[in-house]
Amino acid sequence: MKFIKQLRESIENNSKQNALCVNGVFYTYQDFAIEISKIRNAINNTISSSEKLIGLVTNDDLQTYASIIALWFEGKAYVPVNPSSPIERNNQVFELTETKYVLDSSKTSIYKELNVIATSSLDEVQVSLSPKEVSDNDLAYILFTSGTTGLPKGVPITYKNVDALVNAIDHEPEFNLNTSDRCLQMFELTFDFSVVTYLFPFLAGACIYTIPKNTIKYFYIFKLIKEQRLTVLTMVPSIINYLRPYFPEINAPDVRYCSFGGGALHSDIAKEWSDCLPNCKIFNYYGPTEFTVYSGFYPYHKETHLKSHNGIIAIGTPQKDCSYLVVNENNEEVPLQVTGELCLGGPQVTPGYWKNEERNAESFFVKSENGKDVRYYKTGDLCFKDESGDFLYVGRADFQVKIRGYRVELAEIEFHAKEKSVKKVNMVALDITNKLGNAELGLAIEGESFDTEEIIEYMKTKMPDYMVPGHIRFVKEFPHSINGKIDRKKLRTYFDIN
Repeated sequence: MKFIKQLRESIENNSKQNALCVNGVFYTYQDFAIEISKIRNAINNTISSSEKLIGLVTNDDLQTYASIIALWFEGKAYVPVNPSSPIERNNQVFELTETKYVLDSSKTSIYKELNVIATSSLDEVQVSLSPKEVSDNDLAYILFTSGTTGLPKGVPITYKNVDALVNAIDHEPEFNLNTSDRCLQMFELTFDFSVVTYLFPFLAGACIYTIPKNTIKYFYIFKLIKEQRLTVLTMVPSIINYLRPYFPEINAPDVRYCSFGGGALHSDIAKEWSDCLPNCKIFNYYGPTEFTVYSGFYPYHKETHLKSHNGIIAIGTPQKDCSYLVVNENNEEVPLQVTGELCLGGPQVTPGYWKNEERNAESFFVKSENGKDVRYYKTGDLCFKDESGDFLYVGRADFQVKIRGYRVELAEIEFHAKEKSVKKVNMVALDITNKLGNAELGLAIEGESFDTEEIIEYMKTKMPDYMVPGHIRFVKEFPHSINGKIDRKKLRTYFDIN
C-alpha cells in the first residue's frame, strides 16, 4: 500500500525532526518510531493475526498517535472512542464491532471487560517499521457518528480509500507540505477531519501541534499561531467565529495554508480571516466521513475567488478520481443551476455503513456511465453546479424545512439576517415545533441581546413573510458537538413556544 510505504520512509528519513508537540512537549520522529515499535511488539505478543478491529482510546499523547501507525503497519484497523464520551456509548461501539482488544494510554483503563494494552508502560524494543502486507479492502479505521435510531452509526474506511485520498492530494500542485511545516491538529481523533491533520504532516515529515483536552480550544489555537508561528492550519469554520474578537491582534505571515471543512464557510468572516494571514492560500474543502474526509475544494481568495451562494463560499470542484453528481428525488441528474442532492463517486467511497443494510440501501446507488457501473453515495447536501463547473452549497436536505407548505432553506434566512446585522455574531435559523405540532421559524443569536427590529424589517423586504422568523432567542454561547459543529438539536431547546 503506497501511503503505508510513504509513512515508513518519512519516519525513517526524518528521525531528528519534530513529529509532535503535545502540551508544549516536543517529540521527534525517532521518539515516534520507538513508541510505534513498542506498540507493534505488544500487539504481536497479545493479539492474533486474525483480529483486525482494535479499539483505541483517543488521549492527547504520543502513544495514541503511535498506536494508529502501529496498527496500520500491522495491517489492522483502529476503532477510536473518546475518553470523555459516556462509557455506555463507547461500549456500544466496541460491541457493534466485536472489538476484544483496546489500546489505551490512560493511567488506569476503565475497560475492564476487554483485553487492554496499556501503551504508556511498554518495554523497550528494537525499532521495527517494516509494514505487513494489506489488501485494498482491509479496513484502516471505523468511525462512529450519531445514528437516528439512537445507536452509533459506523463508517468503515479501507486502506484503498485512504490511499486514494493521499493520491488525490498528492496531485494538487497548490498544496505541498515540507519538513519545516508546523501544523495545527485541533480535532478529536473520533472525528474524520483528524485523519488529514495527522496523516499529511506525518507523510511530509512535518510537526503537528495538538490541542490539550480540557482547554479553551479557540484560545489555545490563538496562542499556538502567535507563539509557535504555525504554518498550516486545518479548521472547522465555526472556530474562527470565536477568534474574531482577536483578529486585530492576529498577523500571521508564517501561515502558508489554511484549510476549512466540516461546515459552511461564510464569505464575510472568510475575508476578515484572510486579512490576518497575508501570505496564506485558503482552501474550502468539502467531503463527508463516508468519502474519506475530502472529495474536493474551492481555492478561496479575498480578491479573485469569491464565489458564494447565500453568503456561503463555493465548495468548488472534485479532486482527482472523484465524481460529483447532482440529482433529483429519483437519482436523475439535474441541469446546471438547478439545486439537487450532491452524490459522490470514486475510490474514496466507504464500502457501506457497518452492519446496516437498510441504511446502505437508502444511501448508495449504482449508475452506469460510459459502459461502467459507478457507485454513488448520497450526501444529503443540497448543491448546484454553475456554468463554469463550480459546485455551490445550498444547505442540508434536512435543513430544508416546510413552513406553511412552502419549502424553506434555513441558510437563506441566516444569510439575510447576518447581512443587515451591525453586530458580527453567529446566527442560526431553526425549525421549531409549536404546541399544535406545526413548524415555525426561530432565529438563535449568539451573545448578549440587542434590538433586532431593523434586522426583521430588512428580512421582510428580502423574503416572503413565511420565511421571516417569528421567534428570536439570544444564547450566550452556542452548544457545540465534540467535533466543533453547532449542535442544532440542543439549540432548539432554548425555544419554548408551547
